[in-house]
Amino acid sequence: MEVVAGGGDRAVVAALSSSSPRRVVVAVDESEESMHALTWCLSNVVVSAAAAPPPAVVLVHARSPRPFYYHPVDGGAGYIPTQQVMDTMDQYMASAADTVVAKAKTICTALFPNVRVETCVEKGDPRDVICGAAEKADMVVMGSHGYGFLQRALLGSVSNHCVHNCKCPVVVVKRPDGGNQRRQT
Repeated sequence: MEVVAGGGDRAVVAALSSSSPRRVVVAVDESEESMHALTWCLSNVVVSAAAAPPPAVVLVHARSPRPFYYHPVDGGAGYIPTQQVMDTMDQYMASAADTVVAKAKTICTALFPNVRVETCVEKGDPRDVICGAAEKADMVVMGSHGYGFLQRALLGSVSNHCVHNCKCPVVVVKRPDGGNQRRQT
């Protein structure tokens, strides 16, 4: 089931929350789009469960696996990084993941102090990490980066993959401006 939500579509929320989800996975990354999707989820899905205890919000962040070989842009010979360089990269990626999750937790507690927040940070392709986390979820909420046809064709669409492969409903939240801000920059 695919649902694309705009700026607070109450009909979508009523249809989805009628079954009262108990675990909502929210995919978060460094983008404004994912934080907008989190805010939308808290404002529409979590708040709508007022009669029952609010669902647990599971913040899922995928850390990209580090590359083992680097190919330079100028066409010269590539190189394999030393263990020290790889350890430094791992520390940086872990720090970046911690920052993303901390920001998302802050948004959760600011908008809905009583919500139970769980976190899941895993290395891997975001498509696989999100679909794996969705195995134990009642709903997945994720943002749309608003890429055009060519970018989606070349890079792939995480949200499209999740819509077609998750066993639970997936809500793809578009930014209110439709992602136009990204295209203008």
